[in-house]
Amino acid sequence: MARALINVPATAKPGEIIEIKTLISHPMETGYRVGYDGAMIPRDIIANFTVTYNGDEIFRAQLSPAIAANPFVSFCTVAKESGTLTFHWTGDNGFTATETAKITVE
Repeated sequence: MARALINVPATAKPGEIIEIKTLISHPMETGYRVGYDGAMIPRDIIANFTVTYNGDEIFRAQLSPAIAANPFVSFCTVAKESGTLTFHWTGDNGFTATETAKITVE
């Protein structure tokens, strides 16, 4: 399983714009490189990244082979209510990772 680092503010005021940062460890092999044996190294990337806030999708990214290893994604959203943010990554070769973070809006 991949290691993910997530930075979400612990608290926010209603209507406040908050920044969310994520970093996940993954080699992101493009499928265009040749290995030491002369054979092509198979593609192995994270293809999709989605974030939900209390079940509502707030962010979606479709990644490509041009993304660097260990992709870092940062975006902003509006803090509406206390709850849970769920981060979900999917990719080649059955790769999947899910993490959650809590936020308190007061």
